[in-house]
Amino acid sequence: MHPADIKKTQRAVQFDQGRLQIEDIADIANGKAQAILSDDPKFRAAIARGADFLDRLLREDGIIYGVTTGYGDSCTVVVPPELIAELPHHLFTYHGCGLGEYLTPAQTRAVMATRLASLSKGFSGVSVELLEQIARLLDAGLLPLIPSEGSVGASGDLTPLSYLAAVLCGEREVWRDGVQVPAEQALREAGIKPIRLRPKEGLAIMNGTAVMTALACLAYDRAAYLTKLTTRITAMASFALDGNAHHFDETLFSVKPHPGMQQVAGWLRQDLDCEQTERNGKRLQDRYSIRCAPHVIGVLADALPFFRQSIENELNSANDNPIIDAEGERVLHGGHFYGGHIAFAMDGMKNAVANLADLLDRQMALLVDSRYNHGLPANLSGAEGSRAAINHGLKALQISASAWTAEALKLTMPASVFSRSTECHNQDKVSMGTIAARDCLRVLELTEQVVAALLISVRQGVALRLRVQPDAALHASLSDMMEVLGKDVALIVEDRRLEPDLRVLLERIRSQAWELYAPQN
Repeated sequence: MHPADIKKTQRAVQFDQGRLQIEDIADIANGKAQAILSDDPKFRAAIARGADFLDRLLREDGIIYGVTTGYGDSCTVVVPPELIAELPHHLFTYHGCGLGEYLTPAQTRAVMATRLASLSKGFSGVSVELLEQIARLLDAGLLPLIPSEGSVGASGDLTPLSYLAAVLCGEREVWRDGVQVPAEQALREAGIKPIRLRPKEGLAIMNGTAVMTALACLAYDRAAYLTKLTTRITAMASFALDGNAHHFDETLFSVKPHPGMQQVAGWLRQDLDCEQTERNGKRLQDRYSIRCAPHVIGVLADALPFFRQSIENELNSANDNPIIDAEGERVLHGGHFYGGHIAFAMDGMKNAVANLADLLDRQMALLVDSRYNHGLPANLSGAEGSRAAINHGLKALQISASAWTAEALKLTMPASVFSRSTECHNQDKVSMGTIAARDCLRVLELTEQVVAALLISVRQGVALRLRVQPDAALHASLSDMMEVLGKDVALIVEDRRLEPDLRVLLERIRSQAWELYAPQN
C-alpha cells in the first residue's frame, strides 16, 4: 500500500489541551493513527502566550532557571544575555551520551507523540512552531535514533530526549523507512527546515517523562491482552488435563470480591463446562496452577485500572521544569519531571506479568508429565506405535519455557528502589522510571515467548485429550481457538524444529490477532 493510502486509512489523534488515552499513543506507535496538531486559534493562542511571556521576562531581565541560568546544580551560574540563545543547543549537545540498543521505530513514534502531548498543555513556554516541527517529523516518518539507556528518570528523560531535540534542529541521525540517515539530509530531502530552539525549548523538550511514559503506554497495551490470552490458555490446559471446572463457580467467586479476578473466572466459565457433575471421576481439587489461575491472572486484571490511571495522568500532564503560568504571569519551579508514578506502575506491572509466565510454566509442567496429566502421553508426544520410542514431543520446549520464565522472574526486582544521587547531588533522589519501563517490556517479551510455548502445548494437549476421550465436550470458544491454532501449528507427531511455529505465534500475540472474550451484554 502506498504511504499516502495508508494515511487515508489511519484515524486522526488530535493534539491540543484535551485528554488523550493510552490507545491513542499505542495506535500512533503502531501506524494505526496519525498525530494531528490542532489548528484551533484558541489553542494556538494559549501556546503562544507562554512563549510571549518568556520573551517579555527576558526583555525585563528576569531570572528564569535554564533560560538565564545554567542547568541543574549549575542554576547559580548566570548566563550572559548575549549567550542565552546558545544555551539550548549546549543542553542537547552535552546530553548526547546515550548507549544501548536504539528504541524501535514504534517506540520512537510513541515517545514523540507523548512529548507532543505534554508540550501541548500550554505550560512549557514553547512556540507553536516547535509543536509543528514534532508533528512534521512524525508525519514524514523521520524518527530520531534514540539510545535506550542513560536516563535515571529525573530530571525526566534528559539524555534520550536530547536526541529528539537535536533532530528537530537537523542534527544527529534518524530512522527513515527503517534505514539510518543523517538528520540534516533527511530533513532537507523531506522539505523540512531545521528549527533553532528558543531559550526555554531545549529544556521543555528534554526535561520530562516522555520516554518512560511512552514505553508504559506500549507495555499496558500488551499486558491487557495477556490477561485474556493467559485465561484462554488456562481453559485449554484445564480441558487437556481433564480438570474440574467447578473451581471457577460463580457463587464460589462471589465471596471474594476482587472484580478483575471475578472477571477472569467468568471468562473461564465461558470456555469450560461448569455444569458437569461435581466429581464425575475427576480429581476433587486440581493443582494450584489450574485451580488458582483466576487468583494469579486476576492480580494483573485488578491492577490494570490503576496502571491506566497513573499512565494516562502522566501522559496528560505538563511535566517539565519550570512550569510557565502565562495567565498568572509566573514561573513555577518544581519537580514534575520526576517519574515516580510511572516507575511504580512499571515495577508493579512487570511483577504481575512475570507471574503469568510462572503460572503458565507450571501448567506446562503438568501437561508434559505423564504422572500428572491424567492419561496423556509423556511430553505430549503425538507419535504412536513403535515410533513413539524415538519421538520426544515437547520435552525441549518445556526446558525453553522454563528458561524464559526464570529470566522474566529475575527481572522483577523493582527498579524504583535503586535511586542514585547524580549531578553534584542536585538530582539526589531519582525515579528510575525509564529503567522500570524497559524492564517491563523485556518481561512482557519473555512472557509472550512462554505464552507461545503454551499455545503449542495446549493445542497439542487438547488434541490428545480428544484422542483418548473422544466423547469429551469441547465448548465452542475452545473449538474455535483450536481451529485457528491448527492453521499455524500442525499436530506434533514426528519430532520437528518448533522455532518457526513459535515465531509465527509470537507475531500473532503481538499483533493481538485473536479476538478474546467479547464484553457480555
